[in-house]
Amino acid sequence: MAYSPRYYTRGSVEVWDFVRDQSLNYHLGNAVKYICRAGHKDSYADDLKKAIHYLENELSHALAERKSNATGGNFPPGIWSSIVPGSDEDTESFDR
Repeated sequence: MAYSPRYYTRGSVEVWDFVRDQSLNYHLGNAVKYICRAGHKDSYADDLKKAIHYLENELSHALAERKSNATGGNFPPGIWSSIVPGSDEDTESFDR
């Protein structure tokens, strides 16, 4: 069996098993990964920033898809009225 760092195995299920079980895509899976390891590998704030980075990317993609799809995709229409995509001007470079 491959070695798994403790910051990904603290609970009753490994993070990548949870991500796979939930069928999360790359960006959502990375957000979960950074949230779960926050403060256990790198700094708490840095890991949360990385999680937010991946969530913002996923949100930006979902909003673009919704815009290009006249039916609104699989998202309930009411949730989009309060969401405003953030600016990418200050996005930092993160390890991937």
